[in-house]
Amino acid sequence: MLFSKRIQGHLIALMTVFLWGTTFIATKVLLTDFKPIEILFFRFGLGYLALWILSPRFLAWQGVKREFMFLCAGLCGVTCYFLCENIALTYTTASNVGVITTLAPIFTAILSIFFLKTETPPKRFYIGCLFAIIGVGLISFNGKFVLSLNPLGDLLTMLACLFWACYSILTKKSSNYGYNTILLTRRFFFYGLMLMFPVLSIFDFDWNLSRFTDPVNIFNFLFLGVGASAICFSSWNYAVKLIGAVKISIYLYLVPILTIIAAVIILNEPFTWIAAIGTLFTLCGVLLSEGKIRIKRN
Repeated sequence: MLFSKRIQGHLIALMTVFLWGTTFIATKVLLTDFKPIEILFFRFGLGYLALWILSPRFLAWQGVKREFMFLCAGLCGVTCYFLCENIALTYTTASNVGVITTLAPIFTAILSIFFLKTETPPKRFYIGCLFAIIGVGLISFNGKFVLSLNPLGDLLTMLACLFWACYSILTKKSSNYGYNTILLTRRFFFYGLMLMFPVLSIFDFDWNLSRFTDPVNIFNFLFLGVGASAICFSSWNYAVKLIGAVKISIYLYLVPILTIIAAVIILNEPFTWIAAIGTLFTLCGVLLSEGKIRIKRN
């Protein structure tokens, strides 16, 4: 093989966060015609269909215990994470959400100590997390230091981080059974979509499909549904299988950097020197947490 499994995992993770970092652009365009809950449902519905096309094989019932684990993964990683994050944005600022979501890798590391005995992170992981949190904070503010306290929105964002950490742990545990990654991801999507149905009416979901006649909407949903959901969730789950839930979670810090780069190029949004410093802090944090930069001991 050209690359070891460990290197493959890192390359796949980088490819995944690159696509995830550009989802902001597609989502922002779609918000003109769609509500956040509508984007979420149609995105994962399309992703679910795409996974059937990629692997038209049926995953048989795996027993109550394992199916419950898959259901919990879909609940945490699809339904609850994205709902909490989207609702949080209606109560708090995007800057707050951007800073608080960087806690997800730390939550993942803490949960892994209790549920994944082999993944106890070293001290440099937490030091790297601190660097990355500072960096993402600078990027999120981007020269506008207005951190407002919005208890409900901030609490929902922290809850979203906890849900993603739970999803990472459940993904790692599920991958240990040796299932095909695409089939397993599709099962997660199925449960996530089913659990989403009860809340559609609460958020005034509109089934109007005429909005899909716009080529721009079709293109962006294809990107979000097929690329950012079907392919990226499968590739992320595979990377977790190869590297581990804790080490792979640190790549999430690269998402805001890639988002800013895409926003500057495509949406002509400003990029300040504070954001540049934040980018440097974040990259250093990622490298430190991954062990590429080591702290010398006396």
